Amino acid sequence: MLAFPYHAGEIEVAVGSRVKAPKFRDLRVRPKLIVLHNAFFLILACAVYYSVIPLVEEYVATSRQREAALLGEVFLAQRSELPSAAIVPEDREYGSAAQLGVPEALRSWLQEHPNETRLDPAYPGFIYRWDAARDQYGRLRFDDSSFELIVSQARISLFAALGVIYLLAVAMLEFVIMPRYVYEPITAHLDADQAVQEGNREEELIPEEEIPGDEIGDIMRSRNATVRMLREKEANLESAKQGMAAQDRLATIGLLSASVAHELNTPLSVIEGSVEKLIETTESGPDQDRLKRIRKMSHRLLRISEGLLGFSRVHTPEAREPVALRALLDEAWALLAIDERAGQIAFENRIGPELSVLGDYDRLMQVFVNLLRNGMLAFDAGGRIVVAAGPSKMDGRSWMSIRVDDDGPGIPEDVLPNIFEAFVSTRLDSRGTGLGLTVAEGIVQQHGGSIIASNRPEGGARLEVRLPAA
Repeated sequence: MLAFPYHAGEIEVAVGSRVKAPKFRDLRVRPKLIVLHNAFFLILACAVYYSVIPLVEEYVATSRQREAALLGEVFLAQRSELPSAAIVPEDREYGSAAQLGVPEALRSWLQEHPNETRLDPAYPGFIYRWDAARDQYGRLRFDDSSFELIVSQARISLFAALGVIYLLAVAMLEFVIMPRYVYEPITAHLDADQAVQEGNREEELIPEEEIPGDEIGDIMRSRNATVRMLREKEANLESAKQGMAAQDRLATIGLLSASVAHELNTPLSVIEGSVEKLIETTESGPDQDRLKRIRKMSHRLLRISEGLLGFSRVHTPEAREPVALRALLDEAWALLAIDERAGQIAFENRIGPELSVLGDYDRLMQVFVNLLRNGMLAFDAGGRIVVAAGPSKMDGRSWMSIRVDDDGPGIPEDVLPNIFEAFVSTRLDSRGTGLGLTVAEGIVQQHGGSIIASNRPEGGARLEVRLPAA
């Protein structure tokens, strides 16, 4: 797992250098948050303490003065009790100033105020008065320790309450809130970054359910988007590299095919001319049929030769017209009948006579000749090829799907992903060059369609062509 650079607690010591303490910004997230919430609670505790305790002290001081004033009235009245206060007789004393320890500063004030009592803060614990009738000073014991006890208990209780609140708050923060909403998202972010560095594509994106809706979540979503964009650019770059390699290879093929086409055109023209003369001089009906088939094949070879000349450049068919699929496939198989293997293979055309597509008849003929020949060469002897078609809808358009199935050994799994690339073939011998499916795919794409190769579950290969329906 990735980790942020950890500086908290580190002390770098070198010869002749000073010890440097880490800065607050260099602390890890957890220590940093601990410092912050401890500082917050310390400030909060001080604020609460200095707000509550002065109020308690003021209330206790007021109560103490009220109690002292009440006892003073009882003391002046020479009564033993009042409804809200009581005086024990032993607490009252009379005598001279020396006997009672009346301070000098207090004596003159008491004599000037014979009808008042005095609680001198300098001499706590007693209330003094001057009894003119007796010509004596009076002293009443005043125990105010309970008031101090109230203040002490208030301080202790407040400290205890703040301590419990602090511990509960820290426990909630450190074991519930922070792990769930801060530490876990950060850990998920770091784990995903580690996966990127290790090339683990399955775990390089943070799952959406682990992304919160706060600012940390915004960072995580931005990071996921960046990784996706990076992967997309990598894929585009790889596709561009493959495209450049394919273009280079196709350019070479184009030069080759052009030279081959030129070499083929002359003998094909001679053959076609010879066949024309034979047709004119031959009277036998069967021989006429054979010669016409040879002429048709020579025309077909000339069109293929022309197609080879344009193989290395993008060709857009000019003639787009309805093409009946059943007749197209029957003729494609008839053209292959010149191969002796065709007589050993059962061919079944299940396409309805009403189904048709939009396209160039000759170019589509080239496609299906290649597909049927591909299926035919899959067998050493025997075998069965079945073609079928059906309409479909996609993106609001009408399409026709044509399937060419064989019950041969199927396409090897290592060849299947690249079956439409040039020279990819398991038969790079006298029977195949690996170009037929590449040419077929190019023509289908020029018609705006697609072609897919797969293996049938029951055995054999399937080549499915999708073309615009007529």
